[in-house]
Amino acid sequence: MKKIWKGITAGVAVLLFGAVLFYVGFRFGNLKETYEPQYSIPANGTSTLLNANFSLFWDAIQLVKEKYYNPSAINDNQMLYGAINGALSSLGDPYSVFFSPSDSTKFDQDLSGSFGGIGAEIGTNKNNQLVVISPLKGTPAEAAGLRAGDQILQVNGTSTTNMSPDEAVKIIRGDVGTKVNLLIMREGWQQSKTFTITRALINVPTLDWKMLPGNIADIQLYNFDANAGTEFYNAALQALLQNAHGMILDLRDNPGGFLDVAQNIAGWFLKRGSPVVIEKFRGSQEQTLYANGNAALSQMPVVLLVNGGSASAAEILSGALRDNRGIKLVGVQTFGKGSVQEIENLPDGASMKVSIAEWLTPNGTAINKIGLKPDYIVPLTDQDIQNKQDPQLQKAIEVLQQEMK
Repeated sequence: MKKIWKGITAGVAVLLFGAVLFYVGFRFGNLKETYEPQYSIPANGTSTLLNANFSLFWDAIQLVKEKYYNPSAINDNQMLYGAINGALSSLGDPYSVFFSPSDSTKFDQDLSGSFGGIGAEIGTNKNNQLVVISPLKGTPAEAAGLRAGDQILQVNGTSTTNMSPDEAVKIIRGDVGTKVNLLIMREGWQQSKTFTITRALINVPTLDWKMLPGNIADIQLYNFDANAGTEFYNAALQALLQNAHGMILDLRDNPGGFLDVAQNIAGWFLKRGSPVVIEKFRGSQEQTLYANGNAALSQMPVVLLVNGGSASAAEILSGALRDNRGIKLVGVQTFGKGSVQEIENLPDGASMKVSIAEWLTPNGTAINKIGLKPDYIVPLTDQDIQNKQDPQLQKAIEVLQQEMK
């Protein structure tokens, strides 16, 4: 029986450690049992499953076996793994990945352990360029000055051209106290810069909140981890007890987390039964997830803050609140991580992560590779940060005050 877990990021998250890679929307397939193929493959390896001349593959392998100048370097299993990686690469989807047995073991460790890293979520943009999705609060990545959208050109001198996020994470993480060099290019810069970052154990907070003048609750949600539902409950309850008349929900640099946590938090703002997100599978099959919370904030004026580091569950919540209630988004375009991955164990200890669905907002708007465009576009510059100014927050306060009248 297949075991399904919705959400551990980016888009679920590959937990908050190291060079964090959040894939909120992971669905874990057979975690214990080996995947059983639905197709019978004859002994000679040919099959109508692949509508192509498969003899080309065997001819190429034979040529390598017979003519490659260094036969001792030929490893049959590595050639097989490379062929599978090539097949997945042809999809043009950075989230569909094959893990060799050794990489699969490391991936399992990522989900359950901790190690040294920089505390940044890594992904690819629409041009397949490796980028920082978001630096996480209180981590070496944030302290070094990395920002959402930064292009990672090299890691320790190795070019990231055609490098997948998973491959980058393997290089970026390492022993606590060691250093990693990232060559970074940022929009508006004339030339790239090298960031030298010391790896550390990563411990990322879930939520901060405070009351602003004018009875405005400012809640900053850093991720949708397992604690987010409880911490949001406590913050929202305190805000109501302190007579909050409006709320700013800050989802900037929030890379996502558990899908059911996003659904739970949406239930504070939406009436029970309101659509939160649509999952669209192959063959146009769809499944809609609905709000089922207390709707305690369904009448409160709300404004959302988003940026290029808002991804996955953060985009799902933003889309749900805007589509259902017309809640305004302030900031810059979100990242655009709107696909669902499933993990399957394969023979010999290998595994594969494959995208099986995409997310749509309740109005049917696609998120993946597009993101959400704010209602009020307000950039945050390097100079703003140096001067400790936040024009995005100021605009959100301005918009919310109009909503509260």
